[in-house]
Amino acid sequence: MCGIVGVLGGHEVAPILVEALKRLEYRGYDSAGIATVNDGVLDRRRAVGKLVNLSDLLVHEPLAGKSGIGHTRWATHGEPSVTNAHPHQSGPVAVVHNGIIENFRDLRAELAENGMQCVTETDTETVSLLAQYYLEQGAAPVEAANQALDRLEGAFALAFLFSGHDDLMIGARKGSPLAIGHGDGEMYLGSDAIALAPMTDRITYLEEGDRAVLTRTSLSITDSSGAVVSRPVKTIQADATRIDKAGHKHFMAKEIAEQPSVIAGALGHYIADDGSIQLPEGGMDFASTDRLTLVACGTAYLACLSAKHWFEQLARLPVDVDVASEFRYREPPIPARTAALFVSQSGETADTLAALRFCQGKVTRIMSVVNVPESSIARESDIVFPIYAGVEVGVASTKAFTCQLTVLLLMALKAAQDRGTIDDATLREHIAALRGIPGVISQALEISSETQRTGQKIAEARDVLFLGRGQMFPLAMEGALKLKEISYIHAEGYASGELKHGPIALVDQFVPVIVMAPRDSLFDKTVSNMQEVMARKGRVVLVSDRKGIEEAGEGTFATIELPTVSEIVTPLLYAIPAQLLAYHTAVAKGTDVDQPRNLAKSVTVE
Repeated sequence: MCGIVGVLGGHEVAPILVEALKRLEYRGYDSAGIATVNDGVLDRRRAVGKLVNLSDLLVHEPLAGKSGIGHTRWATHGEPSVTNAHPHQSGPVAVVHNGIIENFRDLRAELAENGMQCVTETDTETVSLLAQYYLEQGAAPVEAANQALDRLEGAFALAFLFSGHDDLMIGARKGSPLAIGHGDGEMYLGSDAIALAPMTDRITYLEEGDRAVLTRTSLSITDSSGAVVSRPVKTIQADATRIDKAGHKHFMAKEIAEQPSVIAGALGHYIADDGSIQLPEGGMDFASTDRLTLVACGTAYLACLSAKHWFEQLARLPVDVDVASEFRYREPPIPARTAALFVSQSGETADTLAALRFCQGKVTRIMSVVNVPESSIARESDIVFPIYAGVEVGVASTKAFTCQLTVLLLMALKAAQDRGTIDDATLREHIAALRGIPGVISQALEISSETQRTGQKIAEARDVLFLGRGQMFPLAMEGALKLKEISYIHAEGYASGELKHGPIALVDQFVPVIVMAPRDSLFDKTVSNMQEVMARKGRVVLVSDRKGIEEAGEGTFATIELPTVSEIVTPLLYAIPAQLLAYHTAVAKGTDVDQPRNLAKSVTVE
């Protein structure tokens, strides 16, 4: 979602802010801007579109000052425009904001009654106007910011800058992440550590409800009750915030190629030399759990659907899977001895975090699978399972998805071991299959030329169907999601057996149908459904292993051959062609692969 950066520095801040905002481009945005204070004078520059437009503007209209705030906006209230772009300035105060102010209409009406008119369509402008109002009532900047914050309902990360105060910045978080960076006679503020990485490796993460007052040499934090608190300073690893394409055309291509190494790294953290599964400190005894609730959004939700198969088949542990945005509003009854597991790449997904908080006090254990161990979801969980995927810049998740699958499968195997539903020999076989998956995925990445040719043909379609059974059903939905995300082609994933219950009406000679069908126990059933498609002139792309293609490849539109692997790990392998097909189709269409329209990497508002 939107990105925030702030700097109280010793050098001209405009180029530093723009460079920091570039590191937040992966979050998704449609406009950008910065504001600075120079010898007490507050000024700003804003532009619609990519950051290069803001950079061009700053060349022709420079902005001086060593104190400043910047923002990349993903529109919620009001269309993308210069007027609606952040920072918002009302008289002597400028504000940048991530999140949504839910009571902005009431605040706007109240401000109008006091003669303060809004000029934008945004909810954020009410924050700057409130601060201006309290300043005009005689409040000092810190007091005015606090009075404004006290009036806000909703989710936000906010940064304030004031004219006449070159050495002051105020930050606050409620529902959206915010981090403080410590420098030598400098202080920084950002949506996450990635934005601040070139400037400092010492980070303080604000907790829910925290407010921070920054100067170049001091940091004062108060919690939601107003008490002064101390938050730890943590040192981040430089490689954990590295962002480059490493010679690839797109970040997505790089992240697809990284999967063998990051999965191997994750396995190394969870599997000991003797082959035993080692959970993070705090552990989890699945034998004392009667039911498991999995909650996530988007691709992480589809990873949970795969995990449902593993937990139920391997550990005989009943599993409910919910979309986070629906879960808490349904107010589901939660039986005794139920544990809850939340999956989120960023660890800041607003709906998932809200679902976690709904479960607090209602479940025996709150677990999370995240890529950012310092995230809000991680900090509010009883036990955290990091996926060790590293920074993922492409909006369409690739390596984070397969790392999520890896960790979830390891958890299911540990659950089976705890519950006595798997013998030692079978466990060793599954662990061996997992340890071999990085090498198998390396082989699978060599199909890029096949998926490129197929993707060029799919790029001509308006609608695409993905089919799969069993473990391939979630992968069919993931393939469809990837394709629609970055190529803008309408795509749907279905369970193969559901084809005749409606979707087959869509099939004709213009609709490619991608069939995910390893030669497993469900292969014959899937092939029967595939034949129904071919009988109606559907263009079938069969994704299978050599034996499967030899048996069923005749008459298909295209085939994509994958190595043969143990059935337990097929979701990890078949994620690769799903990703590559989407990638090459998008490249063929010329869309923005890494930053597709209307999408954000981290969805931090409901």
